[in-house]
Amino acid sequence: MRARWIPAAGPARGLAVAQLVNSLGDGAYYVCSALYFSQVVGLSAAEIGLGLTLAWGVGAVAGVPLGHLADRLGPRRTAVGLALATAVCVAAFLVVRSYPSFVLAACAYATAQCGFAAARQSLLAGIVDRDGRTGVLAHLQSALNAGLALGAALGGVALHIGTADAYLAALALDAVAFAGCALLLARLPEPARADKSVPGRGADPTVLRDRPYALVALLNMIMLLRMPLISLAIPLWIAERTAAPGWTVSALLVLNTGAVMLFQVRTASAVRDLPSAVRTVRSGGVLMLASCAAFACTALDAPLWALFAILLFAAGLQVWGEMRQSAGAWQISFDLAPAGRQGQYQGLFGAGVPVARMLGPLLLTALIISWGVPGWLLLGALFLAAGLGMGPAVRWAERSRPGAPDQDGPPARGPGPVRAGRERQG
Repeated sequence: MRARWIPAAGPARGLAVAQLVNSLGDGAYYVCSALYFSQVVGLSAAEIGLGLTLAWGVGAVAGVPLGHLADRLGPRRTAVGLALATAVCVAAFLVVRSYPSFVLAACAYATAQCGFAAARQSLLAGIVDRDGRTGVLAHLQSALNAGLALGAALGGVALHIGTADAYLAALALDAVAFAGCALLLARLPEPARADKSVPGRGADPTVLRDRPYALVALLNMIMLLRMPLISLAIPLWIAERTAAPGWTVSALLVLNTGAVMLFQVRTASAVRDLPSAVRTVRSGGVLMLASCAAFACTALDAPLWALFAILLFAAGLQVWGEMRQSAGAWQISFDLAPAGRQGQYQGLFGAGVPVARMLGPLLLTALIISWGVPGWLLLGALFLAAGLGMGPAVRWAERSRPGAPDQDGPPARGPGPVRAGRERQG
């Protein structure tokens, strides 16, 4: 039973604890950063939005070269360095008092974050058995949501106090959390280095020429538009297009966070190889279409109890689709990456996150808030098309591989300390 909640002792548990510490600080940051930049630094909402859009655009571009750096220098060393760099960038926000300095700090922060994500994925690929990676990532996703929830509660205290010092303390907590994450990652083993004669370990990141993998990453990027859906588009929809009370937004966020904490690991247990990963992503697209259709129904006149029930049903479908899409995408991203090049390949695949943060708010508000019901249906069709397209894209990528699927890290073996965690999980 405990394996459903805590990874087995060893590298998997170390990664999960580091994720928990990291996300605790992020939770406080996400809750307080917008008000800190507006009320303490004195930036307008338009300035904040433009600065962050630019920053995540820079971060998306930086992910591949920094992932390539992890392939050459070692993923643990690179991950530790980039976690410390992110801590420094967050600390820099504490002294930002002008728009140019905010943009510079935000670009550095997004660059370090994207590189850190790629290096951490490469580290996981190197120290966890191939058959256990998706299960471990499910544990990490559960730890992420648990940490965000705890951090958001601490950030809520800072919001309640409402002073500049309280906001500064929340951001300082995030900087300390990244430093703590770096110390925890430094205790993990450095994966064995791949043979330097392997093609693609030179100065040129070969992932930039891998068109099949780029298509897979693009389809995943489309599916990741679900990220600003629950945090931005759905709250705006509820406030502007439905008669539901404002506290409904909080209820749906709690549902989303709690479901991932409780069921992501169990969901991932169905993913064992590329065919099962493709089926899981495809079903995630179907669920997202059904969720969008259900949300569209809330625009109709209905009793309040019925409206609330439909919103809960739609949010349940959404988080179910999210968990299935995440579990399948993790397996696909690792299995299609050639040996010795996990860093650069994870950098490209992970670029979907900053792109979703950068373009998602604009696209989703235009589709959903401006177009209403047709926008919901179009968004659902987009999710479905991406889910259905993943199968042919993965098969194309498999045919283009020069050899067998990635064999980075320890060889696959029977159920052991790490694989035990798969018996129950983005």
